[in-house]
Amino acid sequence: MDGKHENELMQKLQDLQKQLGKKQMFEEAVSSIRSLLHQFYLSASPSLRKSFFTVISRVATVLKTRYTSPGFWNAGLGLFLEAEQLVSESSEKQHLQTCIARAREQLNEVDNQPDESAQNTRNQGYLFEGHLTVDQEPPPPQWLVQSNLMTSIAASMSQAETSDGSNGLPQELMDRIQELMPNITDESNNLPQEMIDRLMAMFPEGDSAPRAPPASKEVVAKLPIITVTTEILAKMGADAECAICKDNLVVGDSMQEMPCKHTFHPPCLKPWLDEHNSCPICRHELRTDDHEYESRKEREKEAEEERKGAANAVRGGEYMYV
Repeated sequence: MDGKHENELMQKLQDLQKQLGKKQMFEEAVSSIRSLLHQFYLSASPSLRKSFFTVISRVATVLKTRYTSPGFWNAGLGLFLEAEQLVSESSEKQHLQTCIARAREQLNEVDNQPDESAQNTRNQGYLFEGHLTVDQEPPPPQWLVQSNLMTSIAASMSQAETSDGSNGLPQELMDRIQELMPNITDESNNLPQEMIDRLMAMFPEGDSAPRAPPASKEVVAKLPIITVTTEILAKMGADAECAICKDNLVVGDSMQEMPCKHTFHPPCLKPWLDEHNSCPICRHELRTDDHEYESRKEREKEAEEERKGAANAVRGGEYMYV
């Protein structure tokens, strides 16, 4: 294959990669990628093979973060299976095997859903990038489930004390831990000491401050959506990534911008702001719908300003506030 033809193929792959983010074009784009892979991969140069792998990895990322439709996942699974048979590098083959397993797991979960549940959720969309989708909202990511579980464990540990000084937890919570994270406890129904140490480090003794409520839905809905351009990507750097899913950004990505100017994929940011009111990176807080929490923050802010004023230099027996 000559260099001119390879450059045309690379440009075609880049164009198809941009189409992956458009729901109505996703399946057709995946089908085209699979066709090009079948025709040209074996005769491609190393750089073109790398381009194929990059685009296929992008298909996996888009599926994982945006789509739940079985048709989309079936299309992705077919692409992953064909690519896994063609690639020779062990790291690429291992990554594709992970993609295949994830796709099969997703499709198996869909197949096992009760008919009544499918009927009830058929018309239940969710708000995504300002539009009501036709698909059911995907489940929360595993990192969020684990984060919430760790918080629940820590809160219970601060209240639960046993007479013999062991790290006991209420049976109800232990049952919940076993449900979400099987085989994590030992025969005595206690948490491993390593996890106890991590929890105690996260929640020091005596720290009983209530957890902050989630961000206001009105505020979240008004967060601007920006599209990554070549200029924006150049300013952010070649290694720019979404801090939540850790996927590298590409031209055409839609990103939601926080007031602190940090940006994230909207499907990644939504589960976080459903549980928190701050930026995942710098902890800049958004307004919440909890009036009591907002009032307490205002009182704390006023008290802090008073403390700063009282700490100023005293001249002529009078406090000088700045």
